[in-house]
Amino acid sequence: MIAADTNLLVHAHQREASLHSRAREAIRGLAESPVPWAIGLHCFVEFYGVVTHPKLWKKPSTPEQALDQIGAWRESPSLRILCDSPGVLDKLAELAVSGSVRGALIHDARIAASCLVGGVGELWTVDRDFSRFPAIKTRNPLGS
Repeated sequence: MIAADTNLLVHAHQREASLHSRAREAIRGLAESPVPWAIGLHCFVEFYGVVTHPKLWKKPSTPEQALDQIGAWRESPSLRILCDSPGVLDKLAELAVSGSVRGALIHDARIAASCLVGGVGELWTVDRDFSRFPAIKTRNPLGS
């Protein structure tokens, strides 16, 4: 199963994003495929925070637009939403120590932990910080 990281979701949604068109097509491909794919609940929360942030965009999304986008992705019949469980917390602790995680990188560790516990085989991301967690295979579907 492939999971989509927050940054890929942001690029797919936010027209101002530099990789918007390619990201939109990558997410559309996942959403329209019968093959299961995943988004972590935490990624939805991060997505909302980023796309509605007035200091990041000339035209940030309204709360309604962000929630509509999340709703559209949730309508994909093949989508699996990854939620935290006690197993995720244990894996998060392991990744935090092994990856020497400090500060905001804990959010990436949480996504990686959720993927590993949730049976994700590959995380699609444009964030190189996930290289701290070699247990999760990552790929940038948009090229470099």
